[in-house]
Amino acid sequence: MTEPLYEIIFKSIQAEIESGKLKPGERVPSEKELAERFNVSRITSKRALQILEQEGLVDRARGKGSFVSGKVPFAGLTGRSRSESGAAPEQTLAAFILPDFADSFGARLLRAVETAMRANNMAMLFRRTGGSLEEEARAIDACLTAGADGLIIFPVHGEFYNEKLLRMVLDRFPLVLVDRYLKGISACSLYVDNQQAARDLTEYLIGLGHSQIAFVSPPVQGTSTIEERMQGVAAGLAAHGLGFGPEDCLTDLYSTLPGAFVAENIQKDEETIRLFLAAHPDLTAFVVCEYNLALVLEQVLHRLGHRVPEDYSIVCFDSVETAIDGPIFTHICQDEELMGRQAVEMLLAQIRGEEVPLQTTVPYELKEGRSSGPLH
Repeated sequence: MTEPLYEIIFKSIQAEIESGKLKPGERVPSEKELAERFNVSRITSKRALQILEQEGLVDRARGKGSFVSGKVPFAGLTGRSRSESGAAPEQTLAAFILPDFADSFGARLLRAVETAMRANNMAMLFRRTGGSLEEEARAIDACLTAGADGLIIFPVHGEFYNEKLLRMVLDRFPLVLVDRYLKGISACSLYVDNQQAARDLTEYLIGLGHSQIAFVSPPVQGTSTIEERMQGVAAGLAAHGLGFGPEDCLTDLYSTLPGAFVAENIQKDEETIRLFLAAHPDLTAFVVCEYNLALVLEQVLHRLGHRVPEDYSIVCFDSVETAIDGPIFTHICQDEELMGRQAVEMLLAQIRGEEVPLQTTVPYELKEGRSSGPLH
């Protein structure tokens, strides 16, 4: 993997200090000056200065700047950089940023990340974004200001990418995306093969005798996860000579994390679903993008006097399950534990300057629940 830009800046200033070009007490270039000199963002130059301070090479004074430490030893005896040492620092600080989490998806991922970081003697920062691009940007800023050596991010839904996140990718800052990848962006990403998983759910329903199948999701808005799940449904139906078009998609629902149980969202979604059902009387089954939407759909069907799975079958991604009752819905179960462990491993590898794959798929399992049955 190409060396992170902040490491290059660190080494350059380190060399100037060791050679005597920058003497004890002299001012070190500011974040702005380093950003201009190396053509990087201030996120990157700030990180380089933080490492210089951590290594004892500079002292930083708020409002005054950074100065070469008076305790710097003679040339050649300063601390080594992370890349030169071939290992992460004694305690790496990393951050995990995600929209929200629930028992259906996210909670196991969070536990897995925390467990893996603890096992690697890492300190962990955690921030929720609430599904907001602006809050995601603030979370990134806060974690970098706190001195995070790398970030694991579950990006928010949306057709627009976070500018700060893109800047980190361009600056080669240690970063791992989980659950999805960003189209056209060369960032290390861990996710399930959503297209194949959705196709598996669709062909499962076809195997039960269903041919009139709808896809249900939040607004697509350029989100790779949703787009690929929709494509998987289309591919599964096409493989059996069954048609699928925009009229078979209900993609304007909002009862999803982090606003899953906001009363206003649920009421709007219930009405939207009722109208969709009235316009599609031949439907017998649904592939639903998320667990929370599956719950809302099931509730509407029950209120209309329909039975699940006798009258309608529902399958989805992720579901709550217990050791006693098993899963509520037939669903795709993503391996969150493995995703969390691999995310931490790939982040540490980047911090050490090692090469990591850009896109990695995580295994999944189709688990049968109480929400699907043969067509009557």
